Amino acid sequence: MNLRAKIYVANQKKDAQAKYAARLAFLRGKGITAAGIQKDPILRKIKALVRQADFRLASIDAQEKQNRERAQAKLEKLAAEKAAREKPEEKEPKEAPAKKEKKGKKEKQEKPAKAEQKKEKKEKKDKKEEKEGKKEEGKE
Repeated sequence: MNLRAKIYVANQKKDAQAKYAARLAFLRGKGITAAGIQKDPILRKIKALVRQADFRLASIDAQEKQNRERAQAKLEKLAAEKAAREKPEEKEPKEAPAKKEKKGKKEKQEKPAKAEQKKEKKEKKDKKEEKEGKKEEGKE
C-alpha cells in the first residue's frame, strides 16, 4: 500500500462513517426494526467501505512500523561497525588455546591394556580347564 495514501484512506473512512450514521438515522426515523436495519443493502455496503478503509490503514501502519524497524536496525549495525573499528586498537592479544590430544593416541594406549586383560582371562580359563581335567582323571 502506498504510504502517502494514508491521508486519503483516512478521509474515505470518515466519509463512510458519516454516511453510515446518516443512513442509520434515516432508517430509525422510518421506524424500521433492528432486523430490517441489518438487512439494508446500502447500510451493509457502507459498512464494507469502513472495513476496507480499516484494513488499508492497518496495512499502511504495518509498513511504516517495518520501515522504522529497518531504519533502527541499520543505525545499530552502523554503530556496531564503528565500535568494532575502534576496539581492535584497545584489544590485548589472546592466549592461544592449549593443544588437544588426538583421539588416535588415546585409543592406542588403551589397546595394550585391553590385550593384557584378555591374556589374564585366557590364563584363568586355562587354569580352570586344567583343574577340571585333573578332577575328571581322579574320578575315573
